[in-house]
Amino acid sequence: MKKTPKSFADLPPIRVRREPPTIVEAVTAAQDLADDVEQQVEIAAGLIGLPADEVRPHVLAAKRAKPERAPERILSHASPSRAPRTVIVERRTRPTVVVERRSRPLAPPR
Repeated sequence: MKKTPKSFADLPPIRVRREPPTIVEAVTAAQDLADDVEQQVEIAAGLIGLPADEVRPHVLAAKRAKPERAPERILSHASPSRAPRTVIVERRTRPTVVVERRSRPLAPPR
């Protein structure tokens, strides 16, 4: 039996569920977008839909220092007689190998 194709008019309307972010999610997003605390308060309040005065205590409580990037080092295991050594890993790329195809040499003219 062959199915008849349904048109979009026959289908029920699509329902979209809208959930505003939680305060923690909004504060985290605001911290990633701005460094200034007042800007973070405005961004978080706009995302949640609450007044800035209600959001400000949450932003101040979650205030965090921007993490500094520590230089990456790899330490080897230390033996009792030696201190750990720093190992620097470098990646080297090999040059591209180009292979030329040569045809057979032509026969000498006679």
